[in-house]
Amino acid sequence: MRIALAQITTGTEPSSNLELVEEYTRRAAAEGARLVLFPESTMCRFGASLGRIAESLDGPWASGVRDIAAQAGVVVVAGMYTPSDDGRVANTLIATGPGVDAHYHKIHLYDAFGFAESRTVTPGFNPTTISVDGVTVGLTTCYDIRFPELYVELARRGAQLITVHASWGAGPGKLEQWTLLARARALDTTGFIAAVDQAYPGDEIAKTGPTGVGGSLVTSPTGEVLTAAGADPELLVFDVDLDQASQARDTIAVLHNRASLAQLGRPQFAQSGKAQSLG
Repeated sequence: MRIALAQITTGTEPSSNLELVEEYTRRAAAEGARLVLFPESTMCRFGASLGRIAESLDGPWASGVRDIAAQAGVVVVAGMYTPSDDGRVANTLIATGPGVDAHYHKIHLYDAFGFAESRTVTPGFNPTTISVDGVTVGLTTCYDIRFPELYVELARRGAQLITVHASWGAGPGKLEQWTLLARARALDTTGFIAAVDQAYPGDEIAKTGPTGVGGSLVTSPTGEVLTAAGADPELLVFDVDLDQASQARDTIAVLHNRASLAQLGRPQFAQSGKAQSLG
């Protein structure tokens, strides 16, 4: 399956950011991509009032993404913010396109490195997968990547490819951690990891919060970096060999071994919440 990672720099105006989604989706579709991945905070970067810009999944911004995906004939996954019942917002991925109509609310909130995402964002609870051309794809967001149990659960549900949509915070060693974590989650799941980050926006904007460092990448089921971006905006297009994931799972039997341990009483993730419907 051909996928595209759109490493972009988003600003604080959702309408301008939607234009980026349209531009990069059009370019990716022209190169034959079937799945186009955009970063966390595609709708609006961190550092702005998220409550002011949050919209429902049937609002104009999400509807715009839906229209773009439909016109291009591809599946698009992009980060946005939706209202929450407790006055905060949900950090949401919208996934839309042929045969796909789903969303994922970020489970693990970024209360680390001096930033407290939970002040303004409410956590999700349900691991989520979608099906793209018959391929099961797991969805995750940014800080989720530090929690291997979520990735193992998505793999257990059949995901051969797991996506990570990030607005990774800058700082000493952070880019190296991002790359290492993507490789580690590939090894945990013996599957492909496609991790798309915001491009580095410059020192001044980077001071306002986690706004991206670049370094989007695809890793193999054995932890190799197959392709990677630099710090600037870039469209990565890559062909994922899904047979490689199947072969890795037969050869490196960590998922089978883990299931055997579960039969001895090891706790498992909750069984609720596969793909969620929009609305």
